[in-house]
Amino acid sequence: MSPATHPLTALPVSAVVPTRHRPQALSRTLMSLLAQGILPAELIVVDASDDEATCLALDAFGAQVAGVCQVRCLKAQVCGAAAQRNQGVTAATQPVIWFFDDDILFEPECVSRLWAALNSSPELGGVNAMITNQSYHPPGLISRVMFRLIGGKGPGYAGRVIGPAVNFLPEDRADLPEVVPVEWLNTTCTFYRREALPDPPFSSQFTGYSMMEDLTLSLIVSRQWRLANARTARIYHDSQPGSHKADAREMAAMETVNRHYVMTGILGRKGLLDYLRLILWQLFSLLSSLRTLDGWRSLPAQVRGRWDGWKIICNSPSPNV
Repeated sequence: MSPATHPLTALPVSAVVPTRHRPQALSRTLMSLLAQGILPAELIVVDASDDEATCLALDAFGAQVAGVCQVRCLKAQVCGAAAQRNQGVTAATQPVIWFFDDDILFEPECVSRLWAALNSSPELGGVNAMITNQSYHPPGLISRVMFRLIGGKGPGYAGRVIGPAVNFLPEDRADLPEVVPVEWLNTTCTFYRREALPDPPFSSQFTGYSMMEDLTLSLIVSRQWRLANARTARIYHDSQPGSHKADAREMAAMETVNRHYVMTGILGRKGLLDYLRLILWQLFSLLSSLRTLDGWRSLPAQVRGRWDGWKIICNSPSPNV
């Protein structure tokens, strides 16, 4: 890592980053952070790797930011994104918690704009950055019909959560304000006021890849706080492959079980119509995946995984939140 070219300053923020076997991706992310010139007072990386490569990379970063940012490498007590974030928050000391992934690249002034957005209103409990390569696109006619069938009223869906816990990315348009209200936040790059977070932030429902844990957390926070997207605080998500994403059947089962959890346990949508909407959404998702060759290849695993998920749901007690 090259040294910063301008003086470094720190925010009263604890950054919490879960990682596993990705020291090179993490190093690129930290180089990008260093270029911001504004750092968290505390960086806590919770590492589930089997070796010391990640902690060694952090040692190099820590030497460059000594006296500005306290860098800590914690060995994960439990391997899994949600569990590792919980461990990091428990160890954190600052009044603002910053979740970010180990494979993002910060664009200029991202951190300062994210911080300004959080402080633009005391009613904001959390704000996230705009992911430049994963933004909202207006739906076509068939999708709009589907969204209405599952309980979503238009005209727009950006940043919203509808029906059986179907969530949409925020919209990136030049005519929008810098701070845009949304109904949910991801954990790719997000500031939360610590006082807004439940304890622990993430339920034990979420294991491994922890699909939809970010949606669940933000929906809980939004019961008492507002949420927003800091549209001009921008990152690029250079999503990396991993063993946790390789099993299409396992991922499909997790998506089914966790969406049901959010729908019933968080949103309180437990009626027959809600279940019909969930099934309809799953069928639509399967059909949509067939637009690509990979979708056709993974179809058997997707079907088996969703069936596995429904068996888990039928054999599990109702979620308590």
